[in-house]
Amino acid sequence: MTKIQSICEFLDQFAPTSLAEEWDNVGLILGDPNRDAKQVMTCLTVTPESASEAIEKNVDLIVSHHPLPFSATKRITTDRTPTRLIWELAQAGVSIYSPHTGFDSAVGGINQMLCDRLGIASTAPVIPNRKNPEMPGAGRIGKLSSPTTLREFAEKIKVDFELPRLQVVGDLDAKVQRIATACGSGGSFLSKAVARGAECLVTGEATFHSVLEARASNAGMILMGHYFSERFAIEVLAEKMSAEFSDAKVWASERECDPLQSV
Repeated sequence: MTKIQSICEFLDQFAPTSLAEEWDNVGLILGDPNRDAKQVMTCLTVTPESASEAIEKNVDLIVSHHPLPFSATKRITTDRTPTRLIWELAQAGVSIYSPHTGFDSAVGGINQMLCDRLGIASTAPVIPNRKNPEMPGAGRIGKLSSPTTLREFAEKIKVDFELPRLQVVGDLDAKVQRIATACGSGGSFLSKAVARGAECLVTGEATFHSVLEARASNAGMILMGHYFSERFAIEVLAEKMSAEFSDAKVWASERECDPLQSV
């Protein structure tokens, strides 16, 4: 029977924790690595919905992109949602592993997956790895096979990812070909992407000031939504893990959803 430790080792090869940002909380966060992993669920975030699914379906290990807890905590009590979920999962014997920014930056990680799905080739990191410049770094930048308009590129993303909504900054008729990607909340990548010649940054969400910076820089910015810029990769990860560990049942959370709604 597959052990949690074996899955941790697989994940660290696929999305090395060494690539994670210094502020991040990655790896096995909760649980016993020597326990069996018969049932494994991936999710973008541990929420009341995904946690209850894990408990009800007797999950042994949650692989959550976003870590829980995200930052240090001195108390595990039920008066706050994050620590209440930790308490409930621990009582049910559910472990938690988070690859987070290591998964974002890995060779086959989320930013590269975005590039592959969007036809962005000849990719390189937007920000090289601090410790080893030859290793993958944060974000990706590359080129489309031919120029297109910002409008057409945004429409392609909306269709390819089946997005309910999409926000765009910039001249919709401007030609773009050199594209950068930064999954999740990636507006802070804009200046470095533009410095490397990016004509458009595809990300999940950005602050108002990052949006203004894009406008002032005459750079396009496409906001997919934080959830949609990363959730697809969690489904791919579940498929990879299922193929690797045939004696474990692995699936992506069926209750997880985008917390934002359009009205």
